Amino acid sequence: MVNPDRAEQTGRTARQAPELLCYPEYEGAPEIIAGRSARDWMDATAQRFAYRCTPLAIANATGWEITLPFSFSATWNGGPLVSDVWTFLEGWDSRYRQVVSSVFGNGVLTFHPGWLFRTSPGWALIARGPPNTPRDGIAPLEGLVETDWLPFTFTMNWRFTRPGTVRFGKGECFCFITPVPHETYDTIRPRIRSLDDDPDLKAAYDDWRSRRSAFQARVAVGEPDAIRAGWQRDYIAGRDPTGSAGPAFHRTKRVLPKPVR
Repeated sequence: MVNPDRAEQTGRTARQAPELLCYPEYEGAPEIIAGRSARDWMDATAQRFAYRCTPLAIANATGWEITLPFSFSATWNGGPLVSDVWTFLEGWDSRYRQVVSSVFGNGVLTFHPGWLFRTSPGWALIARGPPNTPRDGIAPLEGLVETDWLPFTFTMNWRFTRPGTVRFGKGECFCFITPVPHETYDTIRPRIRSLDDDPDLKAAYDDWRSRRSAFQARVAVGEPDAIRAGWQRDYIAGRDPTGSAGPAFHRTKRVLPKPVR
């Protein structure tokens, strides 16, 4: 059971700007950069259509990337042993064995970020692969790390989806970190409600659905104005389609600060 006093204190902590302290384990640890919103596959969509989905681009940039200082390939032969995964460095880099290894077996490739992180009380880090970045043959595993007390580091792991070889390039993100108010999740109680319980919300939803259906119908018949518009921009503009006031806080682009000393 959650302590109400602790939950209230945690809620206050979560609303404050949290700290994210980054301690390198050694000189030349992999670089940490602000999350990049661009993705090659999004660039390749017709008229960069994927960027019209603002939540995708915002998610891509909501965190910091730990990037590879070298290029390498990794192979899994399908076996369960640690020795069934091996890696090949392209060129030379003295940090190679500090960053990449096979530790767990069962087709898992392990990265060592090279940093010890500390966050404010009640905050943790989610460590995962770069958002919205599918990779053939291997998938990132995701973990939540209690960095508000942890005096040691963690690993970032990727698991092969089938036997074969994959390649990671220099400058690619191998670990994406996002601070989250860890303890406050225990106080959240999802509640199921009928839209009929909130007439104003239901009216706004019905109006949006009607407008969306009408717009899609105009596009389907080739109406020039609808074709030129391409899509409805209510979300990206941060406006309620009924004309009500929009949100006080809204983002269509996110550029986080880079770590500083």
